[in-house]
Amino acid sequence: MNESPILLMAPLHGPTQEKLESRHTVHRLWEAPDAGALIASLADTCRVVVTTGGKGIDAATMARLPKLALVACFGVGVDAIDLGYCRKHGVAVTNTPDVLTDEVADLALALLLATVRRIPYGDRFVREGRWLKGGMPLTQSLRGRKVGIVGLGRIGAAIGRRCEPFGTTIGWHGPRAKPGVGWQYFDDVIELARWADVLIAACPGGPETHRLISRAALEALGPEGIFVNIARGSVVDQAALVELLGKGKLGSAGLDVFDDEPNVPQALIEMENVVLQPHMGSATHATRTEMGRLVLENVAAWSEGKPLVTPGA
Repeated sequence: MNESPILLMAPLHGPTQEKLESRHTVHRLWEAPDAGALIASLADTCRVVVTTGGKGIDAATMARLPKLALVACFGVGVDAIDLGYCRKHGVAVTNTPDVLTDEVADLALALLLATVRRIPYGDRFVREGRWLKGGMPLTQSLRGRKVGIVGLGRIGAAIGRRCEPFGTTIGWHGPRAKPGVGWQYFDDVIELARWADVLIAACPGGPETHRLISRAALEALGPEGIFVNIARGSVVDQAALVELLGKGKLGSAGLDVFDDEPNVPQALIEMENVVLQPHMGSATHATRTEMGRLVLENVAAWSEGKPLVTPGA
């Protein structure tokens, strides 16, 4: 039986945090008057860190915990965790895959439909009394569009399956082609964007995908193109995105993630051709409960010397 105090990097879903704290000695880093002193006090005893996909943990912090053996992440994305350090020092990493796939894919489709059909604009049009003065301008259709998906993991594939019933054609880009995938593969993001009417980012974050969707890719998508991002803010050149949307060189966007959350460029907030969400991809009660279950099960498995339930790296 492995016993260890747990360093909790950021608040978790309430019920999950309550269960974790009822079973283990948990130190809340964000509440410590002196975070450095807390970490120093745990240097000889802390073997488990629990964090979130957004918070992660860097190499400098892990280096101050030389006994560290497990980083359990509440989230599927582990790009905020220094995986290179973990591999070098034998630190296991777990995440919470699969349980959030459907919710994130649903939101991607919702953002796409809201953008194409201008649903938030229509809502404001009614509430502000403008309908009384005349009809709302016509919107576009999703039918017959070519949808390019950047990243065909669990979430990307689920997005593709949701788009097909709308009469769309699916293409995709990833590090390499996958056998058995019937959708057209593009080995270059810019070529995918040039082909597509809609470009959806569904790839992991991290150094390998940093600014993968470049200014050139957004320009290739063009003035009628639609960009949807439910991945990470880091995967797109946000400055170029803002500029091209503002100049009419990119049609519209549906965005759930941003470079410096929760800070969103004021220019995006003011644009009528952009639909915004506050990083809500997996944020449902059901999904958060399942994510919490996996975190608790991974910590328990490590404590009992059993195989980890969902190793993430």
